[in-house]
Amino acid sequence: MERKKLSIVCFSGDFDKALAAFTLATGAAAVNWEVKMFFTFWGLNILKKKTGRSWIGSGILARVFNFLMGGKRTLPLSRLNFGGVSPVLMTGMMKKSNVATLDELIDAAKALNIDFVACEMAMHILGIKKDDLDDHVQSVAGVATFLETSKDGHILFI
Repeated sequence: MERKKLSIVCFSGDFDKALAAFTLATGAAAVNWEVKMFFTFWGLNILKKKTGRSWIGSGILARVFNFLMGGKRTLPLSRLNFGGVSPVLMTGMMKKSNVATLDELIDAAKALNIDFVACEMAMHILGIKKDDLDDHVQSVAGVATFLETSKDGHILFI
């Protein structure tokens, strides 16, 4: 029997949307689905090695843009962000309720061998190199390659 496939396009750099993407990905992988996550534009912030604000990128505009976008620690909540305090409060509420946090879900995704793919075009525009991203990123690919490897499966855009 062929495994079901799920591919998630992680476009958003919002904390709650990253939670949703990783919850779906790890849930599917836990029941033996083949899972691929394609990170593009703001979604690349989730994968940056430097989790806070940093001056990465080639060229002055890319460096400023990447600094302003930040990394995983600076992901805003999509609603009611309250100057960045809401993700911290949300993480505390999750821990109190024994629900996996974003960091725990990312670790679970790695343990479940979910394929992390970084968008080649977005990386080029933002001046990001593969070395700037988490070591679990297996590949850098364009949209055509992502679509080819995701065919015959479900594709979600978050």
